[in-house]
Amino acid sequence: MDMVVGIGIITFRIHDCRSLKGKRQIVKAIIARIRNQFNASVAEIGANDVYHQAEIGISLVGNDRQMINSKLDKIFNLADSLGLAEMIDTELEIINI
Repeated sequence: MDMVVGIGIITFRIHDCRSLKGKRQIVKAIIARIRNQFNASVAEIGANDVYHQAEIGISLVGNDRQMINSKLDKIFNLADSLGLAEMIDTELEIINI
């Protein structure tokens, strides 16, 4: 039996944000939408003290590599379509264990 772990990192540029409090609101909204729609593990993982940039990490576990890859692609598309911040980079890794 195979276990497949999908890991994604999204880097955002947050325009017109002048405080960490404003950034936190945007990041929380993005994380909540991803969690609610995809039941994924999501957290802010980097650029914590930079108010105009955010990094969000996502992980999914399953037994089908194609399904994990597809879900991560859909998560990236959702995060971009929200329009809350500009998605400037993505990273994706799928691991078979």
